[in-house]
Amino acid sequence: MSLPRAKLTRNFPGCPVEATLSFLDGKWKGVILFHLMGGTLRFNELRRKLPSVTQRMLTKQLRELEGSGLVSRTVFAVVPPRVDYALTPLGLTLKPVIKALAVWGEENVFCLPDGRYLRDVSADSTTAAIKA
Repeated sequence: MSLPRAKLTRNFPGCPVEATLSFLDGKWKGVILFHLMGGTLRFNELRRKLPSVTQRMLTKQLRELEGSGLVSRTVFAVVPPRVDYALTPLGLTLKPVIKALAVWGEENVFCLPDGRYLRDVSADSTTAAIKA
């Protein structure tokens, strides 16, 4: 039985891509990083940008990103409490990667009411798509 990617912290049998993905593994991490590319955001601002994520899952994903050194968390001692999240210098190095994913998605992924579709490059028409 193989170990999940998250458990492989010292010995990656694959390649640098697998090692990198282990730090970005999670449904919301890439989206969180994308939104933080625009600058520092408070917890509730992030929550509003991700309406489908639960508070618990957002907290979990932010803690994992903070633990890996990609996101910084600043707590202000005010009432009500204020917590800001921002990309660290290491997290900023992911900007080109996240931007490349966004560009690829804009060119190849169609989000329609009945689901997400990938562009079908084998068809002559650019509107032909494959259900993702």
